[in-house]
Amino acid sequence: MSQLRLLPFRLGSRATQLLATRDVPVFSGRRRSSGPPTTIPRSRSGVSSSYVEEMYFAWLENPRSVHKSWDSFFQRASKEASMGPAQPQPPAVIQESRASVSSCTKTSKLVEDHLAVQSLIRAYQIRGHHVAQLDPLGILDADLDSFVPSDLITTIDKLAFYDLQEADLDKEFRLPTTTFIGGPENTLSLREIIRRLESTYCQHIGLEFMFINDVEQCQWIRQKFETPGVMQFSVEEKRTLLARLVRSMRFEDFLARKWSSEKRFGLEGCEVMIPALKTIIDKSSEMGIENVILGMPHRGRLNVLANVIRKDLEQIFCQFDPKLEAADETPAAFRVRTLPAVAGTLSLQGSGDVKYHLGMYHERINRVTNRNITLSLVANPSHLEAVDPVVQGKTKAEQFYRGDAQGRKVMSILVHGDAAFAGQGVVYETFHLSDLPSYTTNGTVHVVVNNQLLNTCDFRWRTRSLGQQETSGREPDSSLCPEKLIGFTTDPRMARSSPYPTDVARVVNAPIFHVNADDPEAVIYVCSVAAEWRNTFNKDVVVDLVCYRRRGHNEMDEPMFTQPLMYKQIHKQVPVLKKYADKLIAEGTVTLQEFEEEIAKYDRICEEAYGRSKDKKILHIKHWLDSPWPGFFNVDGEPKSMTCPTTGIPEDMLTHIGNVASSVPLEDFKIHTGLSRILRGRADMTKKRTVDWALAEYMAFGSLLKEGIHVRLSGQDVERGTFSHRHHVLHDQEVDRRTCVPMNHLWPDQAPYTVCNSSLSEYGVLGFELGYAMASPNALVLWEAQFGDFHNTAQCIIDQFISTGQAKWVRHNGIVLLLPHGMEGMGPEHSSARPERFLQMSNDDSDAYPVFSEDFEVSQLYDCNWIVVNCSTPASYFHVLRRQILLPFRKPLIVFTPKSLLRHPDAKSSFDQMVSVSLMNQIDITGNLAALAPRDQGPGKPMKTDSKADLGTSFQRLIPEDGPAAQSPERVQRLIFCTGKVYYDLVKERSSQGLEKQVAITRLEQISPFPFDLIMREAEKYSGAELVWCQEEHKNMGYYDYISPRFMTLLGHSRPIWYVGRDPAAAPATGNKNAHLVSLRKFLDTAFNLKAFEGKTF
Repeated sequence: MSQLRLLPFRLGSRATQLLATRDVPVFSGRRRSSGPPTTIPRSRSGVSSSYVEEMYFAWLENPRSVHKSWDSFFQRASKEASMGPAQPQPPAVIQESRASVSSCTKTSKLVEDHLAVQSLIRAYQIRGHHVAQLDPLGILDADLDSFVPSDLITTIDKLAFYDLQEADLDKEFRLPTTTFIGGPENTLSLREIIRRLESTYCQHIGLEFMFINDVEQCQWIRQKFETPGVMQFSVEEKRTLLARLVRSMRFEDFLARKWSSEKRFGLEGCEVMIPALKTIIDKSSEMGIENVILGMPHRGRLNVLANVIRKDLEQIFCQFDPKLEAADETPAAFRVRTLPAVAGTLSLQGSGDVKYHLGMYHERINRVTNRNITLSLVANPSHLEAVDPVVQGKTKAEQFYRGDAQGRKVMSILVHGDAAFAGQGVVYETFHLSDLPSYTTNGTVHVVVNNQLLNTCDFRWRTRSLGQQETSGREPDSSLCPEKLIGFTTDPRMARSSPYPTDVARVVNAPIFHVNADDPEAVIYVCSVAAEWRNTFNKDVVVDLVCYRRRGHNEMDEPMFTQPLMYKQIHKQVPVLKKYADKLIAEGTVTLQEFEEEIAKYDRICEEAYGRSKDKKILHIKHWLDSPWPGFFNVDGEPKSMTCPTTGIPEDMLTHIGNVASSVPLEDFKIHTGLSRILRGRADMTKKRTVDWALAEYMAFGSLLKEGIHVRLSGQDVERGTFSHRHHVLHDQEVDRRTCVPMNHLWPDQAPYTVCNSSLSEYGVLGFELGYAMASPNALVLWEAQFGDFHNTAQCIIDQFISTGQAKWVRHNGIVLLLPHGMEGMGPEHSSARPERFLQMSNDDSDAYPVFSEDFEVSQLYDCNWIVVNCSTPASYFHVLRRQILLPFRKPLIVFTPKSLLRHPDAKSSFDQMVSVSLMNQIDITGNLAALAPRDQGPGKPMKTDSKADLGTSFQRLIPEDGPAAQSPERVQRLIFCTGKVYYDLVKERSSQGLEKQVAITRLEQISPFPFDLIMREAEKYSGAELVWCQEEHKNMGYYDYISPRFMTLLGHSRPIWYVGRDPAAAPATGNKNAHLVSLRKFLDTAFNLKAFEGKTF
């Protein structure tokens, strides 16, 4: 970089003046230099002089404004310049000076060469992974790019790229501070520099990290991998690695021998994953981690269960027995019961799951660190990456309950397949949560099992050292080129646009370590560094295990159909265990006898477990539970009771919460004037002993916090509320980012309340909240969709985890989904929460006539797979949220929440409907006990008074007619059943037509499980009335297809339940306001036309 000597001339008088203020002479064309040559830091883009000039100007202004390497260089350069005569040149001789300098003195040549060497070092750090030997099969490149970077010295002639020659190879060069290849040495020959760079970056490890924008983190990685001799293992470490490989491979071999025709999704071709995971756990345990939560797809899951989680082998082997019977597991709530029409044995409906989807929880001693470690492998469906956010949510919850804000005690490991990692959008959604304050888990170790089934079949024939010659023009050996490398059977160029399957991780600055899975020591070292990275910087890291799949997609799959040439090569491949054993035997680390004894030892363990497994005749799914709740159920895994206490609370508590909700607990905190009006409105309601939806929710949350129940509300815009009704987070209008959450100022010793706006994600965030709810039963975890139909993009979590989680995996979960729903002329996408989908997946039998027992309501809830409600009053919403926690078990709760009702003047509730009151206060105007009583005991039915649980208000599954029609039921001509917002339309229309005595309106607050007992009571009470179901949704949507067969079963097909509502349609709602009002008018007219169904048959 001889141009640097002329910077003052090229950059003008400004540079000369700055030099003068620092007593630095202007560089002349000729000078002599003594001492070591100046080392110039590498520029960002090759040897660009413009960048050097930029740095030079900055240094002249302030030496501290540039990196210390630049400061050192410019100081040395100035010192060297001062040793020669500093003779300012007149403008007339500037061109002559440039010519003389460009002729290159010996010193300037040294400067240029040093800068070139630094550029070369940086090139390897950035692009060395492109030529790393990552493929165990030796036939593919690591990525989809089809070129060798021109700035890597793969042949001697490429030295010319840096203006270097072969004669320079033995010259000594001072190493920059941005490399550690020298170890204790400050200078190395160019030949040795290139050799060490190739050894670090172009062998069995490929590093991607130079995109990270933190210098300290880049330096940390350089030091871990560039330091000479850093990847050394003791004899004991090598023997441990060999033993772990033996267990990994022999486990797969044992399954293949015993059950050759069974699918098991074995790990053959990537057996090194077992010691890899164990190394991550060992290193993390050494650094203080006590709890590791894992998520993974099905490939290798049984091996991980056996050799990482350490599940009993006989429990795994018995899963292969086709005669194994499912246990009648009322304990652990695996049994989902239905009450048949004829009293008898309860029928089992728990499905269980295939063995390679199941999870496990285990506490044990880590043998390497001798510390306690808790391992949890989360169950996962065949949707490969769906478990990712679930694991992260569970990890976040465990950190929260332990007070582990920095992630020093709890961490997560996610195992991925290469095709899924690149192709599944939930991977990005999960990464996107990694650094958000309310979602971060402080770093995750991602392990990608890269089957090379998304790589290309073009080849780069290149040298790996200076002793080999480039042969890029040579045709590849066709016997080695597979036609298709696949995720299943898809050509890679149709399945991924990025060079690597791991490129998605770059968006969060996660380093990516590619490693050849046939080099166990390289794998173990990379995994150790990855675990150390996570626990040092609390950031994600990716380990890409480049391997192969020896048996195809599964053991029944024939990969030769689509990849015959690749699998010819795989069939020739020597297993990694034999390779590594031969290596250790050759170097004397183990003897052949010791190796064979290790194999025989594990084979004997497997055979003994296999013998014990034959004695197992019953499958206990509870043994595969991934999230136990100690102390919540009794010792047999059953609920401690089958009753639910009343959900009302004392009036003074309601008043206190209302007062806090209408105030600002912090001093000198200025809120928006519009928000002041909202708070004044809350204060006014509190004085009048009434609540709207927002205040009812506030009181439900606040009362649970008082009882020690953690509440977490998450979703898009939940802090304010989509409809600007909630305002749980107040913002100071004069101080940036100063906020206040009044809910956390209710009580001195309350549980914490978390409300957090999520990223614009449904799939990832709902999965996260589901995982969060898995960790403890003593928390109310809610996810709110911005609009109800937005749950569409989270359908996988709903279908595969929430609806079926208990039946498949014995997993209770009390997550609450708040889905805004209502037909209000706002268009197809902002109207329907698709209740028909949830009701279709409800597991209660429409044809089974239930037997009504004392605990029918709670038993019905216990038997269902989830609870679906559409509340019509704030009090109902208040009670159902509290009931969710007070139940002796946990079920998912689906709530169709209102939009226009949030501010509807009639949609308010009195404190009387929410308090825990004395018996006398529950007497209604007829002298009977009010329908607010527990288990919805309606007028005319005495209430038991021998239990404190009966003294208070509770959630009403059904709200019966309480107007004039209820006083003279024999005169009622039509009984309309409905749910949700349409009730208010019906009441208004009934009043306008003066039909209060002829038409009764009953509301279903809980739709599923279906309130058979209360529907029967209403039907009997109005025995002479027509029964009508009215809904605002289209006929093929909403609730009608769910309620109709249940009404028929209940009524013995003796009376019809007529439909009133909108006609069938493809879209959930119209976007035309007038069309909406016309269709509303039409079905309201039908609802109150008492002759509408005359002459019709059913």
